Amino acid sequence: MAVEQWSDTIVLGELQDDPQFTDDLQGVIDQCTDNNRLNVLLNLGGVSYLNSSNIAKLLKLRKLLTITNQRKLKLCGVNTHVWGVFLVTGLDRIFDFVDDVPSGLAALQMGK
Repeated sequence: MAVEQWSDTIVLGELQDDPQFTDDLQGVIDQCTDNNRLNVLLNLGGVSYLNSSNIAKLLKLRKLLTITNQRKLKLCGVNTHVWGVFLVTGLDRIFDFVDDVPSGLAALQMGK
């Protein structure tokens, strides 16, 4: 399962490259729109590239969670190529990154 409700307040997304990336991320956005208490952890370990549409969806999710609902979004499992995209675009300063899924889940549970 690519996207799962890990707990009452946490959604865990295991993302892959497009076209699955777009569909799964839209599913997460829909879940967060329906339930404004959700925090999100996205594992990008299966993603080898990001295009502008992917970045736009990530920014939309970030805005929905952090600005509108005061919830948290964490990204983990980012490979070197994808990390380069975040660096070049300056998005490394906007998104919150953790090393792996267990670290991200622990941080969200502790409210960090």
